[in-house]
Amino acid sequence: MRQIAVPPFDRLDPFLPKPFVTDATLRDQVGRILADVARRGDLAVRHWTLEFDGVDLAPATWELPRSSWEPALDRLGPELRDALEAAVSRVRAYHERQRDPGFSVLEEDGSILGMRVTPLERVGLYVPGGKAAYPSSVIMNAVPAVVAGVEEIIAVTPPSGATDAVLAACYLSGVTRIFRLGGAQAIGAMAFGTATVPRVDKIVGPGNRWVAEAKRQVAGLVGIDMIAGPTEVVIIADSTAVPEQIAADLIAQAEHDEDASAWCITTDLELANQLPGAIAQLLARNPRAAVAQASLDQNGLLVWVPTLADAVTVANLRAPEHLEIVTRDPEALLDGIRHAGAIFLGAHSPESVGDYLAGPSHVLPTGGTARHASPLGVYDFVRRSSVIQYTRDRLNADASRIIALAEAEGLHGHAEAVRVRLQE
Repeated sequence: MRQIAVPPFDRLDPFLPKPFVTDATLRDQVGRILADVARRGDLAVRHWTLEFDGVDLAPATWELPRSSWEPALDRLGPELRDALEAAVSRVRAYHERQRDPGFSVLEEDGSILGMRVTPLERVGLYVPGGKAAYPSSVIMNAVPAVVAGVEEIIAVTPPSGATDAVLAACYLSGVTRIFRLGGAQAIGAMAFGTATVPRVDKIVGPGNRWVAEAKRQVAGLVGIDMIAGPTEVVIIADSTAVPEQIAADLIAQAEHDEDASAWCITTDLELANQLPGAIAQLLARNPRAAVAQASLDQNGLLVWVPTLADAVTVANLRAPEHLEIVTRDPEALLDGIRHAGAIFLGAHSPESVGDYLAGPSHVLPTGGTARHASPLGVYDFVRRSSVIQYTRDRLNADASRIIALAEAEGLHGHAEAVRVRLQE
């Protein structure tokens, strides 16, 4: 891992996330696929599935019958089944606290002002199925939507992604339909709708760069959760941290892929000196050591700071997806953290608990977007409508001000819509 000492904090500039720029070739290729799906529907989806997945699937075979989901649950080992059931239960319990009932205020004159909160009708969930299948991704995306009241959740996954674990997660989480489709063509099918795949209101879920670019291009036509970049963790550690534990947490993030980012910010030189050896020992028995090592070499960073206040400053500059605070008094630093997707406090809260079982959705902002974005939640699957009901007395009382503002903007019709009611 590379190492630097701060302050001055501008030494971090070369290591901070850069503005996202889409590769022109990828953008054009994805645009061509989406345009084809919009024009030819099922025929285009079938063509691009054969092109990229190497299988020729007739549209009638895309949807998996619901009768095949529950048996998948029964085929799982007891430990995995228990883990999936516990994860669904905890994610549901956490997100039920996010429900927003809206409000309605009755004014003294009888007027009503309020906000109505209603769920989206149909959501599309992309489930990766390339190098690996992720049942946890199903849970973390689908359960908040179910809690929000979404009636229909359409899951798509590449033909190789429909594993028993994914099917069981769909069954437990409340997914209503599953299609064996992946890639940009699946995003296009959900965004435009085809004869076989229904159009959705919003698309969520992770994917490769083709999927991410497709989501970026259909955003606006449908809602999307976010454009997810490589996963990342920042760990603030002091002299109380155990080097082997910090090393394990850095590797846990780095093993995702070569582009993952893992930082350790520490006030303790002894910890900084021991980390490389601890990382080497753990990598020696990790089956994904090559991936993790490449990630740590390219994107890992060890930052030494003189004080924990400086550590908080570095963390806020990085605005990470995951932030671990492994210090003597982690709660003391919490109020200073302004930018982080999820915050893990203490030595017994590794990021892994958030990925799988703690309760909050693990769908989090990456690439520094935690400065303005939030974790996926129930609020992502609802619409808010303002409700306004004036009485005659309230309209008469506000009329002159409304007319003045409308005329100042040159909108005679707006003013007239009020005047004609004053003549009643």
